[in-house]
Amino acid sequence: MAIAASAPTRIDLAGGTIDIWPLYLFHDGAVTLNAAISLRAHALVEARSDGTIELCSIDTSRQIRASHWSELSGSSDLPLLARLARHYRVDNVTLTTRGESPAGAGIAGSSALAIAACGALARWSGARTDAEALLEVAMNVECQAIRVPTGVQDYRPALYGGVAAIELRVDEVRRVGLDVDPRELERRIVLAYTGAPRNSGTNNWEITKRHLDGDRGVFDCFERIRDTAAAMREALERGDWEEVGRQIAREWDNRRCLAPGVTTPAIESLIGAASAAGATAAKVCGAGGGGCLFCYGPPASRDAIAGALERGGARLLDYRIETEGLRLG
Repeated sequence: MAIAASAPTRIDLAGGTIDIWPLYLFHDGAVTLNAAISLRAHALVEARSDGTIELCSIDTSRQIRASHWSELSGSSDLPLLARLARHYRVDNVTLTTRGESPAGAGIAGSSALAIAACGALARWSGARTDAEALLEVAMNVECQAIRVPTGVQDYRPALYGGVAAIELRVDEVRRVGLDVDPRELERRIVLAYTGAPRNSGTNNWEITKRHLDGDRGVFDCFERIRDTAAAMREALERGDWEEVGRQIAREWDNRRCLAPGVTTPAIESLIGAASAAGATAAKVCGAGGGGCLFCYGPPASRDAIAGALERGGARLLDYRIETEGLRLG
């Protein structure tokens, strides 16, 4: 017997980092925009015959084994998987995970993996598999594993797919699917891995702490990021692709003001090369400092932009906007 699950990663179009609780509570009307993409995280639960539990991460070439779920430790080499297996109290199984995105890509690979693993483990153990139940477990256990606050946006693309606005309200966090032609968005975005992983947990925590400590510059920057996300949402919904590009450029201008480590000379060099090839905007995915970069421009310039990024040393990632979220079987 086996249960397989997979969940898509995402690119964050605008409004990232403000989705970390409690930051959005200080910015009325806060919203993040993201699009699920076809680079998926996979989890497979298989029955064993020896009564033990084994956790295997293909990406990190790590595995741990225990005679009972209660012996798994969150301080092990696979803290996320260990904590999830403890939560669902599974025994006599092997849980194997792998991701299609590069390590440290900034496209929510760990959150997608958490959703996929939650789905497979919940189905195996007979626990709730509805979206809200999986979201709560994945978000809270990932926070335990990385030991810094997590944002709320990354789990929604993994669960639902599509292009969406995540409205960050006092009474609820609400996902609103946007009526956007995914193929038209794909035609304008080139996604590439810069070659350097990022550490989003650390970057985001430093920014969060500065905000909570009363740094006015960070607060004002988040106000502009909020306004940019709102303007981009309107442009996406009316199919104004030139305005979408202008707002992506504004998003990046504001984001790189949040902290010195958000951008690097290598990132700026790639953006410069892409701009010379016809890109009208670009931004780093996630917290920045490395990981993935996406460049936006007219469809006629897409090949030239891709070539410029590749010549600059980036690795192009083949992707599609993913309209399907969690797959569970």
